[in-house]
Amino acid sequence: MRLCVCLVLLSFILCASADVPFLTRSAHFVRDAAGGAWDMFRAYRDMREANYKGADKYFHARGNYDAAQRGPGGAWAAKVISDAREGWQSSVSGRGAEDTRADQEANLWGRSGRDPNHFRPKGLPSKY
Repeated sequence: MRLCVCLVLLSFILCASADVPFLTRSAHFVRDAAGGAWDMFRAYRDMREANYKGADKYFHARGNYDAAQRGPGGAWAAKVISDAREGWQSSVSGRGAEDTRADQEANLWGRSGRDPNHFRPKGLPSKY
């Protein structure tokens, strides 16, 4: 019990004396990462809803673009999610290396701040 009380008190002391700008930056990174993960999910959900042939690369680029616009945390989340998804797809789904490479190219395009509409197929509803 004493150990728990000591640890709690030590935690309070450390938090009180911590560098506040560091904590603020960390909180912003986490917030941006969570928002970026949401952006990636939203792009995936829209891709599934649209079910439009040839739109895969557009939604990859758009999800990464939206996430990266949030800041370093969003860009980090987009990279982690994109790499995990492509790693899983290339080993489990049987899609070829060429498809994975093209998806990663679209991911990087969006994360670097370039216009995702470059990959937008003709006829995709303006809702997306």
